[in-house]
Amino acid sequence: MDYGLIGKIEKAKRYAEERDRIEFKQFEVTFEGENNDHTVTYNEGIWHCNCDFFQTRGRCSHTMALETILEGMVKIARVD
Repeated sequence: MDYGLIGKIEKAKRYAEERDRIEFKQFEVTFEGENNDHTVTYNEGIWHCNCDFFQTRGRCSHTMALETILEGMVKIARVD
């Protein structure tokens, strides 16, 4: 039995429960919308989505959903 690996698995479980240890700096995701797929990016607190609504309002259902999912792991969104 690999006791070193067992210890790492336990540590990973603890880390997964301690979400405040994680802060995303940047990422890109494909969001499967009802009509089309959309590309959402996050970079140091700034969200961007290629959907039409975001282009006019600076927020959209895709970015708000990701904010909810990642609550506490991303900075509060700024709109440029």
